[in-house]
Amino acid sequence: MSRLKVKYEQEIRPALVERFNYNNVYQAPRIEKVVINMGIGEGKDNPKILDAAVKDLAEITGQKAVITKARISVASFKLREGMSVGCKVTLRGVRMYDFLDRLFNVALPRVRDFRGISPRSFDGRGNFSLGLKEQLIFPEIDYSKVEKILGMDIVIVTTSKNDEEARELLTLMGMPFRAA
Repeated sequence: MSRLKVKYEQEIRPALVERFNYNNVYQAPRIEKVVINMGIGEGKDNPKILDAAVKDLAEITGQKAVITKARISVASFKLREGMSVGCKVTLRGVRMYDFLDRLFNVALPRVRDFRGISPRSFDGRGNFSLGLKEQLIFPEIDYSKVEKILGMDIVIVTTSKNDEEARELLTLMGMPFRAA
């Protein structure tokens, strides 16, 4: 079992039950899934970059990425419906906890001039979004084999009712939030 999942079940969930006065341990918020998305605008012109992004995302997450297609046509971007424009992975269970553990403890501290993550990226329903400028902060990526530096969006979906519960959950899990 994942180190972070064990920590959640033994330390974090009881702390949340005590903090928010829940009647049942199952009322405590938990992380439902993590969605990692890479939007590659040049993917429509250069399928080689899209393949490299899929490979990088698979190395980072340990799960094969799905190629996303454009839903609508946009003439100003020379984009037609159905063109490949990115890739994404949805993580659940053990892989999700392993990824979050590596993100919090290994990848984010490797960001240059890292002072913490802004705590204002919650959506009002307890979900947190985070944008990264490059995939090179993950140790699984070999710098010499990277064709193009690509950014990614990471969305952490929780069962929290509000942002306060989600912020407390992520703080206890080890998310390095910036001091207010």
